[in-house]
Amino acid sequence: MTVKQATPAPEPVAKSGAQILVDSLEAQGVDIIFGYPGGAIMPVYDVLPKSNLTHILGRHEQGCGMAAIGYARATGKVGTCLATSGPGATNLVTSIADAFLDSVPVVFITGQVTSDLMGTDAFQEVDIFGITLPVVKHSYIARDPADIPGMVAEAYFIAAEGRPGPVLIDLPKDVANAMTTERHRWRPYPKVKPEMGESAEIAQAEKLIREAKKPLLYIGGGIAQGDGVTELRDLIERTKIPSVSTLKGLGALPSDHPDFLGMLGMHGLKAANYAVQECDLLIVAGARFDDRATGKLDTFAPHAKVIHMDIDRAEINKLRKVDVGLEGSLKKNLNALNPGDLDIEDWRTLCFDRRTEHEWDYNAPGTGVYAPKLLHDLSRRAPESAIFTCDVGQHQMWVAQHCYFDDPKDHITSGGLGTMGFGVPAGLGAKIGCPDRTVITVSGDGSIMMNIQELATLNRYGIPLKIVLLDNSALGMVRQWQEVFFDKNYSEVNLDDNPDFAKVAEAFQIEGFTVRTRDEVDAGIDRLLEAKGPILMHVKIDPNENVWPLVPPGRSNADMMER
Repeated sequence: MTVKQATPAPEPVAKSGAQILVDSLEAQGVDIIFGYPGGAIMPVYDVLPKSNLTHILGRHEQGCGMAAIGYARATGKVGTCLATSGPGATNLVTSIADAFLDSVPVVFITGQVTSDLMGTDAFQEVDIFGITLPVVKHSYIARDPADIPGMVAEAYFIAAEGRPGPVLIDLPKDVANAMTTERHRWRPYPKVKPEMGESAEIAQAEKLIREAKKPLLYIGGGIAQGDGVTELRDLIERTKIPSVSTLKGLGALPSDHPDFLGMLGMHGLKAANYAVQECDLLIVAGARFDDRATGKLDTFAPHAKVIHMDIDRAEINKLRKVDVGLEGSLKKNLNALNPGDLDIEDWRTLCFDRRTEHEWDYNAPGTGVYAPKLLHDLSRRAPESAIFTCDVGQHQMWVAQHCYFDDPKDHITSGGLGTMGFGVPAGLGAKIGCPDRTVITVSGDGSIMMNIQELATLNRYGIPLKIVLLDNSALGMVRQWQEVFFDKNYSEVNLDDNPDFAKVAEAFQIEGFTVRTRDEVDAGIDRLLEAKGPILMHVKIDPNENVWPLVPPGRSNADMMER
């Protein structure tokens, strides 16, 4: 009898750490990487062309990081960014900090010098692991290529789990080059299911809501990140409780929702700030009592009991002592709250009479472009699914005050860090992530110069981003503060030597045009919205125009300065 020989198992194929990294990214479902090559990360770039990953080459690592943030915020996926060691890594620090302060899930992968040179001040060596420790959710240094699959899987899990945030993977060049057939078992990470508060806490919260005569919902960015938009709207539909929003919470309720009073805080709307100061119960959903929202903290909602819902236990009782803390899933906690019918009609009437009383008057005098009206009209004429990304400064506050948003993902701005130069790269990242949606970036003449090189990225990939550049020939917000609080001592805010930004756009082979008077605005908006490719609308505005209302620093939100 002939004995059939068993076919020997094929020998495992040895792969480099770089190849294992790319395979691991594909296994996590990554499709887009924003990055910039260099010496220490070159092994990864050597294998990228053979992968299924699409790499978007930015023109500065900070731009790459901001693009990854825009992508993550628009899509709800984890963003991915790649850079080399030394200056490549340090150029990412602002992007990493921005993602950390706004709780955005992004995995940042940096090249590093070889392991034997780490700690020797080698060429293009910095301790990016140590530099970023305060602004990451977690970080790794790869020491063995066999660890990479588990490390990558855990990094993407941690970035998205709970309160999202950035994760850093530092990859030494020798580890990227090393060949191995092994795949180490990685410590298992817990499959955390965000829980809702205990039933006793839910009952206590419902009791406070029933007893309140002037309840108010204070909505933060955690609503979107916790996938609680539907549940929030359902709770408001059931209870008719008036609501206000932080900058990042805009869109959780549609801007024209009948129960929405607008943004609160330093540049919040008067109806919103007055409601906070007079409420007797503040229901905080995914917000963190940031100073720009609260003004002088000990005068914020001074008569109110507080219910605070947040997925991050550390935020509850951190800045404001609460009466009920509901840690865990906002989605579950909002859904669990069912206080029944409320007797708050007098309070609702007061709130919404104030909203009507303080509605914005867009009939500004003169023939110049009035930025609030331009932004109001643009957002009304843009497609319903349009995404607005914006930079930081006066234009950022005008967008928050005057644009209409139907969903939190429609509004992408740098909140916690306040990063100038954010708008254009975040816009291109959002457009790559959501190619079927109109994406509009609103920038200022100060902000756009900080990452203007990304116009080359728009041109290279034909990304049809629509840019509205409000140009007041000044660092507008700093100028406003110098006017109001520093006796008009205007120090280093004059930008009247700006280039012709329309011509700058054309130099990047991007369509550009200039609007100087309000009679040109309607046609300008039409041209902007109808453009098929990237386009920049350069809008000249009054350098003396300010953002109102304004709560002076160290003052109560009730102390609003006006025009």
